[in-house]
Amino acid sequence: MIRALIFDFDGLILDTESPDYHTWREVYEEHGCELPLETWAAAIGSMGLFDPYADLEVRAGRTVEREEIRSRRRARNLELIHAQSPLPGVLDYLDAASALGLRLGIASSSPRAWVEGHLDRLQLLTRFDSLVCGDEVARVKPDPELYLRALDALGVAAHEALALEDSAHGLRAAHGAGIRCVAVPNPLTRHLPLVEAALRLESLAELTLTAALQLLNGGGNAAAAE
Repeated sequence: MIRALIFDFDGLILDTESPDYHTWREVYEEHGCELPLETWAAAIGSMGLFDPYADLEVRAGRTVEREEIRSRRRARNLELIHAQSPLPGVLDYLDAASALGLRLGIASSSPRAWVEGHLDRLQLLTRFDSLVCGDEVARVKPDPELYLRALDALGVAAHEALALEDSAHGLRAAHGAGIRCVAVPNPLTRHLPLVEAALRLESLAELTLTAALQLLNGGGNAAAAE
């Protein structure tokens, strides 16, 4: 029996990843370079696997003004993110989970201040029983440490939890912790193989939580939902 849902944050609850990619693509274009989607998407779900400053300098063949780029791009990125609402189906899943008496947690590779700040802005922070974030663990996704910590915080075993993720790194982290996972890829991760998923949805609005749980309990897999 599922007793808890553990959500990723970036790209699953709030689409912070599309603005991040688009603002970096703008920076690359200003320097006469391209940032391939495949390069960016391969690092989604973790931290530190891709250094866009170093990559840009290699592609441009020169050093760049990192602090100027950092300040300007961050402002532009936050402007785009603040215009976003929770992704489709997220609020319905939170409501359904509460009605079912499920515990709710977040396991995110992002820092706590980032996750808490956006959840508070969206008036969702109090909906979660536990947050485990990237600056609180030794290793972020795809390492399973975040999910193992989330299980401890929620007081459930791995087989009693269900993870919701949008990236390959997140799926591997959940799988490594022994947790079944629903993959809900965002526009940047839809072309990536998400082979560890027990179920794949185009968005959380595609299937209700009750229906998803019934499908999983009945032995459904990713192909069954497509």
